Amino acid sequence: MDLKLTNKKVLVLASSRGIGREIANRYAEEGASVIITGRNEDTLKKTAAELSNQTGSEVIPFVTDVSKKEDIARLFAFVKEQFGVLDVLISNAGGPPVIDFESSEETDWYDAFELTLMSAIRAMKEAIPLMKTNGQGRILYIASTSIKEPISELLLSNIFRSGVQALCKSLAADYAANDILINIVGPGKIDTDRLRSLDEKNAEKNQVALEDWKNKVQASIPIGRYGTPEEFADAAVFLGSYRNTYVTGQTLLIDGGVVKAY
Repeated sequence: MDLKLTNKKVLVLASSRGIGREIANRYAEEGASVIITGRNEDTLKKTAAELSNQTGSEVIPFVTDVSKKEDIARLFAFVKEQFGVLDVLISNAGGPPVIDFESSEETDWYDAFELTLMSAIRAMKEAIPLMKTNGQGRILYIASTSIKEPISELLLSNIFRSGVQALCKSLAADYAANDILINIVGPGKIDTDRLRSLDEKNAEKNQVALEDWKNKVQASIPIGRYGTPEEFADAAVFLGSYRNTYVTGQTLLIDGGVVKAY
């Protein structure tokens, strides 16, 4: 299927590793020019070079901490200078940390607010005027299954990602007439560094061997295994493509069937 992304200008936030990297790779495979971002310059440059060599498309690195207002401003100044327009924004950010509610500090909440909610608000606020000028746009927010079914150890994610879902749902109606389609995708148990870290913490907390914990979690997934970043990207990119012409304001969970909520 032609996703109509050839020569489109795409920005993928938090994309030097994991899900973000695979989404950037998928857009590059489809012939788009892609700006990728991350906090570690060496990792980011290496990723850009690898994706460009693999796909033959333009993949440009730009060091960005999405939790910082000034970094988002610098990034979009670069987007305007490099591309002039923006066809696709993938709003992504690393997950906020695991906290204990009673022992948490207010700084934990403010940091998660900046990382998860404000990063999306700032990026969309910069992207939408560019898309309006361009006469079209696609925005995809990478969330979590926690927006449908709270995950007990991920309190910060449960709260702030749900806020971004509400933002996307509201803006989707506001900008549909501008052909700016805004959707949300929520990964379940996708085999990334973050999932591996959570597995290690949960195995230690429950005093079981890591492999035993992983086997238990995978047994709870109807498909019976963790998903891969490649599988997630393949399912997600359609919504952020120009083959999608009528789906907006929707949430798609890519979770192997684990979430029972409608």
